[in-house]
Amino acid sequence: MSETEAVEQGGNADALAGMDTDMAANPQPTFKLLRDEMPVLSIDIGSNPGVLLSRKEDVDFALRHTEIFSSNVDAVDLKNKRPMIPLQIDPPEHKKFRKLLDPIFAPRKMALMDQEVSDLVNHLIDGFIERGEVDFAKEFSVPFPSEVFLTLLGLPMDELDTFLTMKDGIIRPEHVTGTAQGSAEAGAYQQKIADSVYAYFDEILDQREKEPKDDLLSHFLSAEVEGDRLSREDILDICFLFLIAGLDTVTATLDCMFAFLATHPEHRRQLAENPDIIPNAIEELLRWETPVMMVSRVAVEDTELAGCPVHKGDHAIVVIGSANTDEAEFPDAHEVRFDREVNRHIAFGGGIHRCLGSHLARLELRVALREWHKRIPEYEIEPDHELVYTTGIRSIDYFPMRFTARA
Repeated sequence: MSETEAVEQGGNADALAGMDTDMAANPQPTFKLLRDEMPVLSIDIGSNPGVLLSRKEDVDFALRHTEIFSSNVDAVDLKNKRPMIPLQIDPPEHKKFRKLLDPIFAPRKMALMDQEVSDLVNHLIDGFIERGEVDFAKEFSVPFPSEVFLTLLGLPMDELDTFLTMKDGIIRPEHVTGTAQGSAEAGAYQQKIADSVYAYFDEILDQREKEPKDDLLSHFLSAEVEGDRLSREDILDICFLFLIAGLDTVTATLDCMFAFLATHPEHRRQLAENPDIIPNAIEELLRWETPVMMVSRVAVEDTELAGCPVHKGDHAIVVIGSANTDEAEFPDAHEVRFDREVNRHIAFGGGIHRCLGSHLARLELRVALREWHKRIPEYEIEPDHELVYTTGIRSIDYFPMRFTARA
């Protein structure tokens, strides 16, 4: 389906909501078409009516007005037993959980992990650098964020496969079952894995209660929110979100960034020759690539956007990837510039539900790009191979790369 056909059909949520692999590989033209032609587009999302929002002005409104567009459990169903904390909690309860969790992921706190994260990056690179080739996804972008997460939780690295199974089973159950997304088989498998996540962390918390450690899970067991201790259910709901939000998104971001750099040698060489620009480059690549193209909200009252009615109960697909390439916000939106001085992208979302782990993600990305380009400044996608991006969240399952390491 062409981009124009997708817009003209309107109701085809699959093509428009990131379910088309061609769009996932090159989403920016479709984003522009939506902004120009149908910035508020009525679509069907499963059995639910909804709207697709593509202009930054409307996207910002939806993300910042939780009293109208809620992030509650009706917005996304991942087979979780209760709302994921704090993502699916709206004000006023949301504030007390962010008050507890924000300091844990503050920039200064995350900076203390730099050496640990560097060691993880270099250990992974050690495993393939002598070969001059690598499946970047399998050997780097997939294991790396999970290893960081295991370090945070004080869990052994041999739990890596368990974490990857849980993550994939919830986010992409259809890939495991080989059935269509939304099928009964995929849904049943997703539910089975979701239940196993709660059971897994429940068992670990039992262990931490008996033998506390200097890790995040032990901290949660003693933490208080406005004078009250976190309940076991609260901690499990936080852990469920951490698993979902902290692994796949960093993997996808690394895939998108390295795919761009592998095909844009002039940008890649800027990083290799001047690593001081890496933090700015990360922000620009987050803006341009936006691996999590869109998020979901649900209207809890009737409203109107750009003259279009939105009814209570409607789902709103908030296309943050389109907002990040909106010429109204970025006059040179379709240029990738590592020297961009003002970059108000929303790759981590916006409003009170802005990504809790954004500072951790930035640390992981910064260290990965820094250490990689120290050792591997020249690389490319294996010739004659075309990368295939997954739908929804733009990751790459198979990413063959060949490279030249520094002497």
